[in-house]
This record gives sequence, C-alpha cells and structure tokens, in this order.
Amino acid sequence: METSSIEINELPLPTKTLTPPASVEPIPMETSSIDELPSSDSNPTDNIEAVGEKRKRADEDEKTNLQSSDPKITPSPWWKTSLCSYFRREASCSHGSECKYAHGEAELRMKPDNTWDPTSERGKKAKAMKMTEQEEKVDDEVLFTEQMMESIDGDEVGGGSVSVVDLSLSKCLVHLPNKWQSDELKKFLVEQGVQYKSAKKRRGMIVGFVTFENAEQLQTGVEVLDGKTVNSSNLKIADVLPRTFDKNDARKSVKSARDAVTPLADLSYADQLEQKKASIGQMLKKLARNARKACPNGSSLPQWVLTSRDRGGLSCNLEGIIESPITNGYRNKCEFSVGLSLQGKPTVGFSLGSFCAGVTAVEEPVDCPNVSKIASQYASIFQKFIEKSKLQVWNRFQHSGFWRQLTVREGRKPGVFSNDEDAISRIAEVMLIVQVCLTGSDEAEVATEFEEMAKAFAEGARASSPTLPLTVLVVQNHSGISNVAPPDSPLQVLPIPMLDNGTNQEQTTNVLTEARIHDHINNLRFSISPTAFFQVNTVTAEKLYSIAGDWADLGPDTLLFDVCCGTGTIGLTLAHRVGMVIGIEMNASAVADAERNATINGISNCKFICSKAENVMSSLLKQYLDVTEMEEAKPLSNANDDLDKQISSTEEMSNSEHVADQNLPPTNFRVEELQDNEQKDISLSLESEKSTKPQFKNVVAIVDPPRSGLHPAVIKALRTHPRLKRLVYISCNPETLVANAIELCTPSFDEADRGNKNYRGRKKIGIAALARHRAKSMPTSEAFRPVKAMAVDLFPHTDHCEMVMLLER
Repeated sequence: METSSIEINELPLPTKTLTPPASVEPIPMETSSIDELPSSDSNPTDNIEAVGEKRKRADEDEKTNLQSSDPKITPSPWWKTSLCSYFRREASCSHGSECKYAHGEAELRMKPDNTWDPTSERGKKAKAMKMTEQEEKVDDEVLFTEQMMESIDGDEVGGGSVSVVDLSLSKCLVHLPNKWQSDELKKFLVEQGVQYKSAKKRRGMIVGFVTFENAEQLQTGVEVLDGKTVNSSNLKIADVLPRTFDKNDARKSVKSARDAVTPLADLSYADQLEQKKASIGQMLKKLARNARKACPNGSSLPQWVLTSRDRGGLSCNLEGIIESPITNGYRNKCEFSVGLSLQGKPTVGFSLGSFCAGVTAVEEPVDCPNVSKIASQYASIFQKFIEKSKLQVWNRFQHSGFWRQLTVREGRKPGVFSNDEDAISRIAEVMLIVQVCLTGSDEAEVATEFEEMAKAFAEGARASSPTLPLTVLVVQNHSGISNVAPPDSPLQVLPIPMLDNGTNQEQTTNVLTEARIHDHINNLRFSISPTAFFQVNTVTAEKLYSIAGDWADLGPDTLLFDVCCGTGTIGLTLAHRVGMVIGIEMNASAVADAERNATINGISNCKFICSKAENVMSSLLKQYLDVTEMEEAKPLSNANDDLDKQISSTEEMSNSEHVADQNLPPTNFRVEELQDNEQKDISLSLESEKSTKPQFKNVVAIVDPPRSGLHPAVIKALRTHPRLKRLVYISCNPETLVANAIELCTPSFDEADRGNKNYRGRKKIGIAALARHRAKSMPTSEAFRPVKAMAVDLFPHTDHCEMVMLLER
C-alpha cells in the first residue's frame, strides 16, 4: 500500500470506491514535502516511547507509506480513515501532517467500505442509529401472548380461574427489565401516573401486559408510556395478538418458521457467502481494536496489531470462505420444539421467536431448506400422534405438560453426495429422541403412550415412499424450563414394533448401550450416542478438519491435543498424520463413543480423557512435555493406583459393549474419568507410560469449544506452556473466539500492573471487554499471534458461520 505525502487541505473528498473517480486528476507530490520527511537516522519512536506511547512505527515502513517514486500516484484509499490514537491522547504527533492517521474529527475521512472509524464521533453516531433501527424492527404485535396472560392471571388467583381479557383494551410493554415481576410493573405504572385495570409480568421476560378500564385510559397510558426510558431501554407499545386469527387478516407480517430458522434462505448462495465472509472480517477487525486496548501502557504494540492497518484493520489475513457442497437438507440433527401454533393446535416444528420476548408459537418446518426430508417427515408423523394423545404438550409459562421436543439424528452412508442426489438414499440410520417431562404423570398411562408412539413411528416410517430408516427410539426425561437438557438426563430405549403378517413382533434390543447410530467422515466410521456432539454438516466438516490439519503442520513427531474432542472426530481423522493424539471431553458418553470409534477404525495412537478441559489441561501438558527421564522411571503414585481402581469398571463396561455390539476385540485405550475434587493432585497416567513416555518435537493443540468458548483456565494453560507453539482454534461463535484470542495474543502485564484492580464484577460489559480485564491477570508468557483465518459455511441459509484461526508464537 503506497501513500503520497500531500497536505491535508489537498486531499480529495471521500469516495465510495477504492479508487478516485476517473475524472479526478492525480495530485502531484511536492518535493518539499519529501525533503521534510524524517531521515533514516532519526527514529520518531524515540520521542513516542519517552512518554509511554503504545504505537511503534519503523522508519522504513513509514517511508514506504509516505513516499513514492511516482510523483503522480494517488493517495491510499485508507489515508486518514482512522484517528491517530497518539494525537488524541497527547494533542500532538511527531509525524505532523505526514501522519497517515487523522489528527482530529475534521481530517477524518470515510473508509472505502462506507463506514467511519468506530472510535470517532461519526462512528459512534452511526452505531447508535443502527441500534435504534434494530429496535424499531420489533414487531408491532406480540405473538401468542394471550396464553401467557391467561397463565399469569391463573397464577395470581391461585392457578385455577382464568379471567376474560378484553384484548382491545390491552397492550404489551416491550423492553421491560427481565428481572421484574408483576409487582414491579404495577409500581412503575403508579409512579408514572398511569391508571389501569390489571398488569402482568413474569420474571425472565422483557414483555409485560397492561389492561385498561376504557379507551380513554388506554390512550392516556400509551401516550405516557411509549418511548419511556427504563434502565437505559426505551419502552415500546405493541398490540396483543390473539391466539386464533384469520390467516387472511391484515396481520400478514407474522414471521414464518422459514424466516425464523433460515433468515438468509431468500438470498442466492453466492450472496450468503459474501455476507458471511464480511461478517467474519468484522470479527477480525474487532480483535485488532480490542487487542490494541488490551496492551499494557508503556509497551509497544505487537507487530500484528501495527500491521493490521495495512490489512484494512484485519488482525490477520482472511483466506476466504469454504462453501458447503450440500446446501439443502444438510443437517444430520434437527431439534423440533413441541408447542401450540398461532391457531392453538399442537404442533411439532420451530418456535417463531424468543421466549424472553413473549413468543412461544410453534409452526411446522414448512419450506425450511436446511431441514432434511427424513427429519421433516418424522416431525409430521409425531405431530399427528400428539394431536390424538391424552397427554398435553409442554407449556413454558405454566411449567407443565408432557411432550417437549423431538430430535432426529441421521447417519449417512460412506461416500460423496451432492444436492442433486436423493436425500433419503444417502441416509443409512436414524435415531429418534423424544424429550418428555415425567413429573406428575401416571406410570401406566405413560407406558401406554410410549407403546402407541413407537407403533406410530414404525407404521409411519413403513408407510412413507421410499421407506424411512428407523434404527433407535429413545425417550429423554427432562423437567427444566428450557428444552436444553443436561447430558446426564435419564434415557430410556423403547422397542420398535415390527409388523409381520399382521402381527406385532416387538424388537427386544432395549439395552441403553445399543442406543447409537453411525456416520462417516473421511472414510472413517463414527459411533454416535444420543447426547454426543457431532457436526451437523458432515460433508463440510471434512473440509474443515482438512484445513485444521494442514494449518497445524502435523508430522510423525507431533503430539496433538484435541480439546473438546466430542466423539473424537478431529483427532481420529488426523491420527494418521501425527505421533499421538490426546483427546479431552467432559461428556462421558461422547468419550465412550470416541474410544469405540478408535477401535472400529483400527487407530491405536489416540487416548481420551473424560474430564473438563480446565481441570486437566495444565497437568496433561506438564505430564507429556515436562517429564524428565528420571521421573519417567519412577513408579506410579498411590493416587494413580486408586485412579486405576476407579476407572476399572468403566473399562470393563466399555470392553463388554465392544464385544456385544460388533464382536470387536477389547480396547487397549484408557478412558480416564476424573472427579472434579481429584483433578489437582492426581497425575494422569496410562499403563503404557509406566516405564517410558514418548518424546515429541512438535506440540500442537486444536480446540473446538462450544459457543461459550474456552474456559479461562484452559486459556491460561495453553498460553503459559512454552512448548506449545501452534494452536488451531475452530469456533462456531466468532464472538467468543475474539474474546479468547485477546487473552492469548496480547503482551503480559508487569507484576505491578497485573490484576483486575479496576474491574467490578457486577458491571455489565461485553465479552471482549471482560477478556481485556482477564488479560491483565495472565502470567508472564510469550503471546501468540494470529496468522490467518478462514470462514467455513457449515450452516447454509442461516446467519451462522464457522471460523478457523491459526495462532503461532
């Protein structure tokens, strides 16, 4: 990137393109300006560092940016598009008018992407306007709130009676504090002088309901409350949408399941990729901005932060975006909610909005391109069954009901498939998981319902053309408010009735260990249990894992840590390229699947640890990388002997499962299941390591955490171990990747400045700001640097995108 040394008042006006219009003549460079540039003997950073300046510029880089051998070259499109942070603090800059950053709001230019520096006044104003526009997009009607009004009213009168509500005199108040209940809402209305008949509000929701005595009270209340500020949020008045309404009514703006689940479905796939790539680019810019703020005062910024300006603000190069070979029906796991539709009919499908916003309406998965044909047909079969069931669907307002959720998991055949092939023909196995709440139910009645449900699924599968595969039927008991059940929720495998010559002959394989299906990635066969994590788009996951392996620079002398390994997909697909794989996963069933998968595929250089990564990561790094030859020869401690006894039953159960399932030989792998209170003092060991440990020249970690990101203890272990030089971060939530990268990639603070002295835990801040505070407590260690990033579209038609980043040091 070249920039001419021109005076500020000679700069052309901002344009919307990367180059000036053809009609604009190049601005000649003045010879006097070049003569005034600092010479190679004078280093402007000497003056900067004298006052604790954080930005360090090299003379040669400045000359490259400020000078040009061609006197007619035009200025860089990024010239003066960012504010000079040094000038802002010190009111002066040693580069003077030659500085490529703007000295004040008057000099600031718009960026080529038509945005302003987010730290400038115009940038802040644009952000505020964007947030205001988003708030104005809130629907003028709140879906399905009549049910909530009735349930809350029933709670207030003892849970029995339901008063008749005149919806024409009722309004919804949106953006209320979610901690408020009815008493707080009533108190607020009295303080505002608003007269009303009744007011209702449930904790955890941002919507409240007010009913007035007459139209005059309604008009006065709306005038007073609309736009009122409560806890920095502006109230919005919305109409109450009745549960039943005419589809031909004027309310045609109701969101469909397609809009709720696949908001990008109406865009061409090329436009979707461009939008997602731009979104990942914004995350990379956010990382550079926050890393600049997180660096200690008085120290120079990392080189990757300094050079981010030359990349348009990106913290590292964005290599592009990997598209999905299959864009329709690609999900091998679909979770359908069970609830009432807008018409009040029991429905299996997707929620039309957030429960926090008062929306519980569920609509069928009609025309949702990401849902497979098999999953959609099973949802239809289940919906027909619950319409006739004697048990009720789950009511989140009243915390009651029986039928909650249907999950359809599919296992495909090995091979490569495209959008053109028959979707059903590429699926070999299907697992159905029905989530219910057994609280307060009659055991005999439930048993009858389960028997009828299994029969309905079996008959529906056989009646379909072509016949639907059905391998396993599982029931999960969960009594929480949300449908997100913990991994250890009770599971029950139901027998699937088999019809033969008009008689029912039930399948007898009802052992829980048989509740599994199989899928394929990179010609490897993977066993999947009901609650184990597995990528929902396996075809694109193959490309994702290939990129991760290439960037990790693997070899026979490599020790690979697969953090948050799930069923072991990443480690097992890369095992043939490394000397050893250590997988870490907290889900016990997923670890059992990983061990089974290693045996099925004949892989012998993988070991799996069943524990939270934050509890064992530090000890594992020390065990495999910091052990001397003398320590290797020492006998195991008594603690390890006790640990062997604790896990012996796990090994026996796992080995018996292998033999019973596929006549496989007993496994030699250790699944080390450690209790939380034993993590710190127990040294993790395997029997094969009692006499010696292999030495590895290259140590690499690949992390694939959940949406919440890595635990701070894991980040600390990865950051502080000097032998770990390369880290590949796979993220389904780029926001948390940015936060974790701030802690991994910013310089350490001095002992005197270390700690979160100015941080108040009760203060509400973003995850990036919280990461900046945590970075102050990071022990002295060499920081990583982001090298490159790649976007991977695992979720076509949605606004979600996977992100891969390579970190080195």
